Amino acid sequence: MSLVRRVALTVGGSLTALTLVAGCGSSEAPAPAASPAPPAQAAPAGTLTVVATTNVWGAVASAVAGPDAKVTSIINDPAGDPHSYESTPADAASINEADVVVANGGGYDEFAEKIADADPAAKAKTISAFDLRADQADENEHVWFDPTAVKGVAAQVAQRLGAAEPAQAAALQQRAQAFSARVDQAAAQTAQIGAAKPGTRVISTEPIAHYLLETAGVEDTTPQDFVEAVENETDPSASSLVQVRDALTARTVGALVFNPQTETPVVAGLRDTANAAGVPVVEVTETLPGGVTDYLQWVDSTRAALARAVGAPA
Repeated sequence: MSLVRRVALTVGGSLTALTLVAGCGSSEAPAPAASPAPPAQAAPAGTLTVVATTNVWGAVASAVAGPDAKVTSIINDPAGDPHSYESTPADAASINEADVVVANGGGYDEFAEKIADADPAAKAKTISAFDLRADQADENEHVWFDPTAVKGVAAQVAQRLGAAEPAQAAALQQRAQAFSARVDQAAAQTAQIGAAKPGTRVISTEPIAHYLLETAGVEDTTPQDFVEAVENETDPSASSLVQVRDALTARTVGALVFNPQTETPVVAGLRDTANAAGVPVVEVTETLPGGVTDYLQWVDSTRAALARAVGAPA
């Protein structure tokens, strides 16, 4: 699957439901570019430095790098869209000067790929989470909910920072292992959703919660041509929109997965339809909400919201 972009959904009704992960382009109104990160301040000599493209991956890196490392996230804006972000010279300088760079990859944060492609040294120290996903045939690039990809990033952060500072290698490995064990626990909790509510189905305005739903054992029944239209930044067909609307109105799905970061009047209308039908809406974002800095805390709150929406124990 190629890049998932936001697309305007022209429906004469409202769909409100489950929002798990959000942040892709829209064919009706281009999303505002994310606010650039403030100029990075130089770290003290000898401090390990990590630059992440988004604060989601920055939070993963921070859990491993430890309190003495300097981790900078280029995109911190809760309303920002990494797809449309335009990098600055300061971003390029931060990436080039970092010990390790953590990118989502898969075309999601193209600005980082362009910077890395222009500098072999930057490319060599960049970790691509997309390349570490469990199913290499799965083209969905929103891999921050793929436990295998997340654990792979943690392991590589520890390995690469340990190579840069051997005296810290053992502590880095210990933190990576502890973090990965907690990722496994979170995945096991997520899998209990499907175990408690087998056969649960949802509709998604975008496939950003793809890996979370897979782990949960919840089926995303969004029509394929609807998904492809979103990916290709074209308007969904009338028939696919009718299918989505009917599924919500008839309550044949347990929730609507909704991306608040890319809300358009049409998508808001779909959310309204879901609300009117009594279909729960779960919001999922692509960057950490304001005030949240812990990756696993964010994942757990998203898992709990999904569980409550479909009637599973939270």
